[in-house]
Amino acid sequence: MKKISIFLIASIVILGLKSCAIDDDVVFVVEPPSENVNFTNNSFASEYLLSDETSPNTAETFIWNTPDFGVPTPLSYVLEGSITELFDNVDYSSGTINETNKSIRVGDLLAMAELLGLDNQSNNVGVVYFRVRAFVGGDGSAEESTSDVIGLNIKKLEVISGGSQIEISNWGIVGSAFNDWGNAGPDAVFYTTDQVNVFVSYVTLKDGEMKIRENNDWAVNYGDDGADGTLELDGANIITTAGTYKVVFDLDNSTYTIEAFSWGVVGDAFNDWGNDGPDAQFLYDYTTDTWKLGVKLFDGEFKFRFNNDWTLNLGDTGGDGTLEEGGDNIAVSQGNYVLTLNLNDNTYTLDEGDIYGVVGSAYNDWGNDGSDFAFTEVNPGIFVIDAVTLLDGEMKFRQNNDWAVNYGDDGDDGTLELDGANIVTTAGTYRITIDFSTGSPTYTIY
Repeated sequence: MKKISIFLIASIVILGLKSCAIDDDVVFVVEPPSENVNFTNNSFASEYLLSDETSPNTAETFIWNTPDFGVPTPLSYVLEGSITELFDNVDYSSGTINETNKSIRVGDLLAMAELLGLDNQSNNVGVVYFRVRAFVGGDGSAEESTSDVIGLNIKKLEVISGGSQIEISNWGIVGSAFNDWGNAGPDAVFYTTDQVNVFVSYVTLKDGEMKIRENNDWAVNYGDDGADGTLELDGANIITTAGTYKVVFDLDNSTYTIEAFSWGVVGDAFNDWGNDGPDAQFLYDYTTDTWKLGVKLFDGEFKFRFNNDWTLNLGDTGGDGTLEEGGDNIAVSQGNYVLTLNLNDNTYTLDEGDIYGVVGSAYNDWGNDGSDFAFTEVNPGIFVIDAVTLLDGEMKFRQNNDWAVNYGDDGDDGTLELDGANIVTTAGTYRITIDFSTGSPTYTIY
């Protein structure tokens, strides 16, 4: 009996070893992908404006699908760029990554613009090309998938000889009217003008008080003791009424002016010619000295008007992109648009493009009660809402009024993740900024 028992045990061990050997011999064969890798959920801009000042900002975020090579193994990807459509050379490479999205910066496009020989004068327009490669394991797998090539139109911002360049100054607006006296976020910025030590700020304020201070600090701050437009060091708070304003600060003369100032889109393509809410408000882009707006429009017509009022309105009588006071309505088809308004030469552009918006129980019943509240890309990669009224509830940020690309905050830490957790809100009117110019997108709300 002992011998029989020993024989049985030995047989079981041998069979077990054979089973292990069979498992170890299983080989997964990498097959050609059933679907090639390709860019998805991308709506590329008609033109990418490049400047040294915005070099760190995100220019574009590429998103692509996951091809199936028939093996249960994580895939790797490389986003590549070239100055030639045939990719004679790879002039940009993301390196091997595992994510199905990758952001490139304005600086990456500037480097490619330099290879194209573009300058800041007349030779400032060109095209660069991108593709994504997918493979199993390390780069160089026997089976690989390469996407179609897409071209991006780039333009280096022209430097006008002898002209002054607008910059962000060291001065800002602080107060209960804007950022809870600096506790909720940075001060509203003043920009330089063509006059030395004269600065301008375009800002949406709440009912409250404000002051003007330097470097987001109280060491040097100005108020108005007599409420007469003259500023004094450490002077009295300036009373404000809710609205959007142009504030001009003259440092040499210690004076300031504040006046209602906003440009918006009005029409049956947006707000039933003003009967269904305020106009869609433009925001200022100091890098181009233009006004920009991201907005969803409907089939219909629109015009531009000042301060939500018909006293000053602009239309396009010739249909040539040039605006005239009281000009004709501008026809548009439904879509997501990026508008640029240039008040220096009274021109505008209307381009279909990606827009981000606020959606949630805090705003539009998760999209069941109208369009998302749209952000405007004021600088490359920087999206801003100047004033949105939220309810107690939750919200997320999504692209093009659709759930294909949406962001939440998993860690409640101000960093956004694709398909992340809902963001809890408290009722109030807020300014929201999303920053895609860093590796991980972030947001602020105050």
